[in-house]
Amino acid sequence: MGSTATHCSYCALQCAMTLSPSADGTVAVRPREFPTNRGGLCQKGWTAADLLTSPHRLTGPLVRDERGGDLRPASWDEALDVVTAGIRATQSRHGRDAVAVLGGGGLTNEKAYQLGKFARVALRTKNIDYNGRYCMSSAAAASNRAFGIDRGLPFPLTDLARTGAVLVAGGNVAETMPPFMQHLTAVRDRGGALVVADPRRTATADQATLHLPVMPGTDLALALGLFHLAVTDGHVDRAYVADRTTGFDAAWRAAAQWWPERVERITGVSVRAQRATVRALADGARGDGAVILTARGAEQQSKGTDTVSALINLALALGLPGRPNSGFGCITGQGNGQGGREHGQKADQLPGYRRIDDPAARAHVAGVWGVDPDDLPGPGPSAYELIESLGTDGGPRALLVHGTNLAVSSPRGHRVLERLSTLDLLVVSDLVLSETAELADVVLPVTQWAEEDGTMTNLEGRVIRRRQAVEPPPGVRTELEVLAGLAERLGCGEKFPTDPEAVFEELRRASAGGVADYSGISWERIDTDGGVFWPCPAPAEPGAADHPGTPRLFADGFPTPDARARFVAVEHRPVAEDVDGDHPVYLTTGRVLQQYQSGAQTRRIPALAAAAEPHVEIHPDLAGRSGLADGDLVRVVSRRGDAVGRVRITTAIRADTVFMPFHWGGEQAVNRVTNPALDPVSRMPEFKVCAVRLERVMS
Repeated sequence: MGSTATHCSYCALQCAMTLSPSADGTVAVRPREFPTNRGGLCQKGWTAADLLTSPHRLTGPLVRDERGGDLRPASWDEALDVVTAGIRATQSRHGRDAVAVLGGGGLTNEKAYQLGKFARVALRTKNIDYNGRYCMSSAAAASNRAFGIDRGLPFPLTDLARTGAVLVAGGNVAETMPPFMQHLTAVRDRGGALVVADPRRTATADQATLHLPVMPGTDLALALGLFHLAVTDGHVDRAYVADRTTGFDAAWRAAAQWWPERVERITGVSVRAQRATVRALADGARGDGAVILTARGAEQQSKGTDTVSALINLALALGLPGRPNSGFGCITGQGNGQGGREHGQKADQLPGYRRIDDPAARAHVAGVWGVDPDDLPGPGPSAYELIESLGTDGGPRALLVHGTNLAVSSPRGHRVLERLSTLDLLVVSDLVLSETAELADVVLPVTQWAEEDGTMTNLEGRVIRRRQAVEPPPGVRTELEVLAGLAERLGCGEKFPTDPEAVFEELRRASAGGVADYSGISWERIDTDGGVFWPCPAPAEPGAADHPGTPRLFADGFPTPDARARFVAVEHRPVAEDVDGDHPVYLTTGRVLQQYQSGAQTRRIPALAAAAEPHVEIHPDLAGRSGLADGDLVRVVSRRGDAVGRVRITTAIRADTVFMPFHWGGEQAVNRVTNPALDPVSRMPEFKVCAVRLERVMS
């Protein structure tokens, strides 16, 4: 193949790049001009092609003949026959819901759509969810109840450079998606305000005009306090609130008790910094614009949905959503975190962001799929609840995993491994032998990003094309081919095409009329336009002009019954697990520059693996009290488990808090420590705060 214009394999920024295969089998990466990355790449992007030729690559199916035995090579026919026999036996003994599916936010739109269809049509199980439940669910829930729609950024990323002020709550894009920073530093460089709320002085906070060192788990109190000051200091856009919103009075009554001195006492953010933040956003709103952004730090909490709602309340009070260079948005993390949650692999959804318990939605999608609406299962449990139920009475006895490494990425990791060990059948489709695949009864090797065609939806809601640049190794199949092979054995193979463009054409029809309407988007249009923003309905009449797509939402109203956005009254509450005498320190988790998600891919790229190691950031005062020195090995212990990392002493973190990245497995897996307490609305686990103690590991 010649050079191919495509997009990066990692985060939702989906930086544009060109791949050029060489005669020696290597693939050269060159950055490509695109609105999100503007010709830049991070270390992960520059080395993304290294995984294409990795010696860790799976190139043939593996089967385990008995529990405790070794995985051995098998043919595709044998492996698929084993899976099919296991599915049939499990459902025969325990019912259709005894087989479950877990998907991922890195799957293409076509694969996410087909996976949801496979669960509901071929397996007829309600038990399907995806790892985006751990990533975007709180922001999605809050956006849906406020705006009637969930699109991470309801405006193009390039709008940020023209705004006057930005507040980033719980995001460290300088390390997680470095090309994003140029859009934020442009605000600062033209005299605007960049405010970052984070317990750590991260690389992002270092470039801000103001850092708010919020105590872990108190982001909701901070958001209520900022809303309080917007009201009491006279910054509310009363005309906007009256004309475009509802529910202000109830939201204000909840925030009225959060006077700034109380907020300072609980969060650690000074009254002066609170006032400066609100003043900067208000000045921006009256000038070039202002934007409030949330990310996982504020969202991955047992009150993450309410925290996002409180920040949306602040944005609405200032009159930001729907105005030029202004608004509220959440920073989507995974490569297809946006598209992955729109087309049917979530427990409660059908394609087009339709609710699975809506009779009209069921009828529409069933018509596209050629099945009886009554045959479609209802909503199932969220990802962690699904995992917790594995192997229990009435719970799933077989699990099919696509695009997620739950053995590393799920909270309370020891318990997750225990639940996986109770299954009668664990099937993992992956490109390397991840920690989850190592536990499987059947491992199916699948193609990766540069070996397949498809579409992705980036953090702006822009649908883009991922193009095949190289041939996959012999013996590797696409996930569409895997699902088709299983569906054929289950008696419905004709419903599962393997051509990704054909799958996308069906997705267009299934999404038509839904909140996430892709019906007016085609691969040809994406190629011509460089991407198309949803919603993009098909023309109502033959011969009519194509819908241009929707780069900016809310200019003419909100997709709610009365076209108004909704303030939501929320109350602060403590963290699910506070510190005490046995566990006196807060733990928070996150990412580092060189690694991505569970590290299953990036840890297998030598340049990235050598650049970062599992570590624990500790303030000098806490290190001194704990008898720890820089470079020591330390064990971080919670009520659920422990993880080991190397001490990194830094003043960039609060003295009551330690930080550990989550990219490693085994005894270095910090998610053995984290708390699975769930947000009552989004069912998001509380990854970002729990109580721990520190124990020096003696050499």
